[in-house]
Amino acid sequence: MKTKIVSLLVLFLASLTMQAQIDRSKQPKAGPAPKVNIGKPNTFTLKNGLTVMVVENNKLPRVSANLTIDNPLILEGEKAGLTSFVSSMLGNGSTSISKDDFNEEVDYLGASLNFGSQSAFANSLSKYFPRIIELMADAGLNPNFTQEDLDSERAKILEGIKSDKKNVTAIAGRVRSVLAYGANHPYGEYITEESVNKVTLDDVKAFHKKYFKPNNAYLIIIGDVKTKDVKKLVKKYFKKWEKGAITPDTYDTASNPTATEVNFINADNAVQSELSIQNTVKLTMKDEDYFPVLIANNILGGGGEARLFNNLREDKKFTYGSYSSIGNDRRTISTFRATASVRNAVTDSAVVEILKEVKKISTELVSDEELKNVKAKYVGRFVTGIERPSTIARYALNIITEDLPKNFYETYLEKIEAVTKEDVLRAAKKYFLNNKLRIVVTGKGSEVVSALENMTFDGKKVPVKYYDQFGAPTKKPEFKKPIPAGVTAQSVVDNYIKAIGGKEKLMSVTTIVQEMGTSFQGMDMSMMMKQKSPNMLAVDMSIAGMGSVFKQAFDSESGYMEQQGQRMDMPKDMLDGLKAKKGLFPELHYSDSKLRLVGIESVEGKDAYVVEVESADGDKVKNYYDVASGLKVKKAETAKGPGGQESVQETGYGDYKDVDGVKFPYKMVLPMMGQKVEFTTVNAKINAPLTKKDFQ
Repeated sequence: MKTKIVSLLVLFLASLTMQAQIDRSKQPKAGPAPKVNIGKPNTFTLKNGLTVMVVENNKLPRVSANLTIDNPLILEGEKAGLTSFVSSMLGNGSTSISKDDFNEEVDYLGASLNFGSQSAFANSLSKYFPRIIELMADAGLNPNFTQEDLDSERAKILEGIKSDKKNVTAIAGRVRSVLAYGANHPYGEYITEESVNKVTLDDVKAFHKKYFKPNNAYLIIIGDVKTKDVKKLVKKYFKKWEKGAITPDTYDTASNPTATEVNFINADNAVQSELSIQNTVKLTMKDEDYFPVLIANNILGGGGEARLFNNLREDKKFTYGSYSSIGNDRRTISTFRATASVRNAVTDSAVVEILKEVKKISTELVSDEELKNVKAKYVGRFVTGIERPSTIARYALNIITEDLPKNFYETYLEKIEAVTKEDVLRAAKKYFLNNKLRIVVTGKGSEVVSALENMTFDGKKVPVKYYDQFGAPTKKPEFKKPIPAGVTAQSVVDNYIKAIGGKEKLMSVTTIVQEMGTSFQGMDMSMMMKQKSPNMLAVDMSIAGMGSVFKQAFDSESGYMEQQGQRMDMPKDMLDGLKAKKGLFPELHYSDSKLRLVGIESVEGKDAYVVEVESADGDKVKNYYDVASGLKVKKAETAKGPGGQESVQETGYGDYKDVDGVKFPYKMVLPMMGQKVEFTTVNAKINAPLTKKDFQ
């Protein structure tokens, strides 16, 4: 016992001595960056130029093979979309095996095998790898291109183009690339119906013959294999792959504006504004500024702890997130971008806040704390990453394709640690052009343009230029049309009531039953909705093969929601909202609400009166009524999400049909999981016998 006491006393005294020697008023100096020893893949090259990298890893009986062809950038021109055809049609069998037999064998082996226009990827159990690599070589070198597959892919691409015509995010992405790079640039050109329809089977074959070459190809194989066995397989299946010269395409490159400007793209159906504050840069991985600019970007907008996120989301609550990014490309220019999606009412304010943050980081030193935290994040990511065999291969490939020093990754952490606050400021000033930025805004002009045209930054008004939805300069659109004399909010509502059946007929409706269907993410979905005056509601959503997946019911007193068997009571605010309803047709009871005729806006290319309705509790809803028919074509209501951020949810209406003297929209476009899903009514009834039990 005495020995134990003495030992404890010695430890206690030692700890006091150590504390006395530590000056806690000073932050400890960081130790030297750890030395990193990254393994190298076993590498060999075939006579045709194909470089093969093998990373042996026997922990699991699986193997992956990744083929990358590092060609110059390709300009598709009048046949934009050609690479999409090649990507989808490669891997549909070969000249020696049919498409169905090919896919069936891959599935039978429990493997995956996918192709891009200039790439391929395979994954399988190691015992099946010899056959999978044979199938990859056969399909890649001897493709089975058919007119049937071409026609099928064309239909898919055209359907996607049609869907994207009204997709604000897709429009914003297309135009910001056009403005950054130019429409005659591989990163700026875009697919159209016209370009897709010009692509022929001969074009697909010619593209593959020209660009699917081993000269710049790298085959990375990782997993439960031996290099000597891989060498035999690769030589056997890829040695006949013929090399060929590839001449780089010539193309135009856009330039940054001479001064910061707003580039506005009007989208009448936008419920929020898509912002991209951007400029082009010339940056490669081997530039001395590479590490400082990475750190500068991370401090500005690299995640949830960065400045943009903290300002626009945490402080201002303008958005769910705001981020920045900067690219690097040895072949052409890249872009610096700061982005956010914000509600219409704060579009100009959000732009100003992003500009402030970009200016601040490019004119002021970052703090010691910010620099330390970002460096720590990079160290953590790097150390975690090198534990994966795929990282070893990717780093080895980067060293070759990016022309990096052979010790680039061994000294990676040293370079990160060596970055100073002054380095960050220098890089930010060079690459974040705070006075030559394109502020690309895609949104609803009628609600945001006035504020943008009056927006100032650094005491100067920022000029606004207008572009169409394909990035071409255009005149300022006419956002609001004059309201005809005598038209009021109440007259618009009265006209709607008359258009769908009249007040007397609507007052006689006691119940409504609607059965609707749609296809969502490849699944057939149906929705049954029952309503009983004044406010009872029941919704049951089901998916083919899965049964009911969502229910909602309210019996005028209590309500619940049920999702995949998990039931919960309705929250109080939802209950209060349903209890406040006074009937099946809200417009019949608008006399108790505040109405305001906002103006005339375009909905699906047609003019519609916009009537704002404010309820007794202050909630506001905008209804859109077609000027010609009087029918309601859209409803927009504001909802609050996590953290208090507001978002606008829109419901579209169309294809009205008569049901026993009352017109109902047989098409409803509802917001669902960030997408717009179109439901079609297959059956509708009014005054069907329903009881309170139907809503419990």
